[in-house]
Amino acid sequence: MDQPHQALSPDEVVRAGLCVGCGGCAGLRAEALEMKLDAFGQLKPRGPAAEVASLAFARTCPFSPGAADEDAIATARFPAATGRDERLGRHEATYIGYVAEGDYRARASSGGLATWTAATLMERGLIDAVAHVAPDPGERLFSYVVSRNVDALRAGAKSRYYPVELSGVVRAILAAPGRYAVIGVPCFIKAIHLLRAQDPRLAERITHTIALFCGHMKSARMAESFAWQMDARLEDAEGFDFRLKIPDQPANWYVAAIDLPGGDQRRKHWWDMDDGDWGAGFFQNSACDWCDDVAGETADLTVGDAWIEPYSADGRGHNVAIVRDPALHVLFEEAAADGRLALTPATADTVAETQAAAFRQRREGLAYRLAVTPPALPLAKRVAPRTDLPPRRKLIYSARRHIARTSHRLFWLARRLRRPALYRAWARSVLSVYVALAYGRGRLGKILDRWR
Repeated sequence: MDQPHQALSPDEVVRAGLCVGCGGCAGLRAEALEMKLDAFGQLKPRGPAAEVASLAFARTCPFSPGAADEDAIATARFPAATGRDERLGRHEATYIGYVAEGDYRARASSGGLATWTAATLMERGLIDAVAHVAPDPGERLFSYVVSRNVDALRAGAKSRYYPVELSGVVRAILAAPGRYAVIGVPCFIKAIHLLRAQDPRLAERITHTIALFCGHMKSARMAESFAWQMDARLEDAEGFDFRLKIPDQPANWYVAAIDLPGGDQRRKHWWDMDDGDWGAGFFQNSACDWCDDVAGETADLTVGDAWIEPYSADGRGHNVAIVRDPALHVLFEEAAADGRLALTPATADTVAETQAAAFRQRREGLAYRLAVTPPALPLAKRVAPRTDLPPRRKLIYSARRHIARTSHRLFWLARRLRRPALYRAWARSVLSVYVALAYGRGRLGKILDRWR
């Protein structure tokens, strides 16, 4: 569906707080744009073309008012989908389960379905390579790579809550013919489809997309903050794991781990971090305030964590999966029948329940933000602005925005002054207020429980 909007520049999107740092724009403009970390540890486009407005950019940026939305993309990609749900999008089947064969599950953050699917497509000769996130021995902790064999692909398994971007793999796909799968968060997969619509080479070569359920994007400073709180320096890290898998404890008890020289590994539960509550919004990218796609609605397959009981209590990990491509549906059913996958069909309501907090933030919370502080660019979202929410919900959404914005600035200051305690003291205090608001804990929480 064509969007009759005007030309737009990358700088305009950045200034509006709508750049998620996906790198799609830099992928097509390698000579004039590159992605760089800004002062807050977020990737932004830089270069001669950043100030140049164009219709091509307006049509390919996932947060541009001129880009096709998720409904339009999914309708074109999955016109015959048997399932329709306003939260999950079009789909053929939904499951909860895990990979039963090999050690895919043990090596994954959750049930291993994303890596298994990509590896199986490669083993069957349906794709030649996979673009995915893997540890980066260079300047950044993690980055996108193109893997052309299963071993390299599997080395990149696990969740990475760190800014990455697609420009390098877009250029690699343009440079080398073949069939590619791309794994990414929903807005990145949307960016891929917008790029495919503009460049026939990408449309031909990117044959499969796998999305990961997403709450929001974090800046690079979250890893640095976690390192501070483990009495380590991130620049000394030889490895960093945001979700160390510990099978004998619940899957939702996240443990971060940093590997240091000499074989020293330090671990700490997220719950013991000053800023370890994901939902509070520490280091959130501002563009995520304006996203309404939790479930990767444009992808052939979406995979996430099954955050409901009894699955979240199992430290070995369970995935929730939304299958949209009919051929992948057949693949999943055959693998389940053969015992390679352990899958249980799930209703759309059950799948949505596993990501309930994200859906509240991206639907109800988005509606409130649109009414109270709309973005600088005129976005057409799939929810209508509203303010008729309980006072406590309004406070929660406002608190998250405050924490997201202030955490970037306070961490920048603490980093510049080399005083981690400055940021940490603020984070502890603001988190205690957020916990009282969101969960009703402490004396303040008991008072707020009377005010719904």
